[in-house]
Amino acid sequence: MNPILPKADAAAIVDAARIRHGLTWADLAEHLGTPLVWTTAALLGQHPLSPDQARLVCERLELNDTVAESLALQPHRGSSPEVMRDPTIYRFSEALSVYGPALKALIHEEFGDGIMSAINFTVDITRRPDPDGDRVVVTFDGKFLDYRW
Repeated sequence: MNPILPKADAAAIVDAARIRHGLTWADLAEHLGTPLVWTTAALLGQHPLSPDQARLVCERLELNDTVAESLALQPHRGSSPEVMRDPTIYRFSEALSVYGPALKALIHEEFGDGIMSAINFTVDITRRPDPDGDRVVVTFDGKFLDYRW
């Protein structure tokens, strides 16, 4: 029996097929009827797709069942040290390192002792025109979870 294709390998195959078919991540999200950022993360290996979603995207990209099988697996979430060195990803890490303590303090001041859920969570990205250069607007929207005993 052949081993299951690793999710990172499936992600690379999906990305190559997407590019070769001239599709955007938004095209694939629309095809699946799922949110853009979630879909992109899922197709890059950070979320499992349902078997039906995996089949739909593989049909659209003309990929085989081996890729679909991998896309439906539970992931090992997170990023490798190599990915964390990417300048865009590093800047997010840097911003959270600098602003994380302030955001934590402000969340606690506004909501009390608790956390923002990363499970009951959405994220969105938009472009905002600005005369000094377009702005990237990233919105994290997570449910507040009280620490209760």
